Amino acid sequence: MPEEKTPKMSKEEEIGYHKGAVNTLLNERNELVRIIGIVEALAQTHLKRLEQLGVKIAKAKK
Repeated sequence: MPEEKTPKMSKEEEIGYHKGAVNTLLNERNELVRIIGIVEALAQTHLKRLEQLGVKIAKAKK
């Protein structure tokens, strides 16, 4: 099986590439955490109101 030819990057270029990828992924993770916080707050608000209206809510097991 012939070896695939991939363009060679200098060490500095490869470091830059990986640093950029990690930076992008960290920013994406931070945004996801922010969105999860918003969804959790909205769900809690609805659950609290349902309980105020007399609806029994079963607590989910973790």
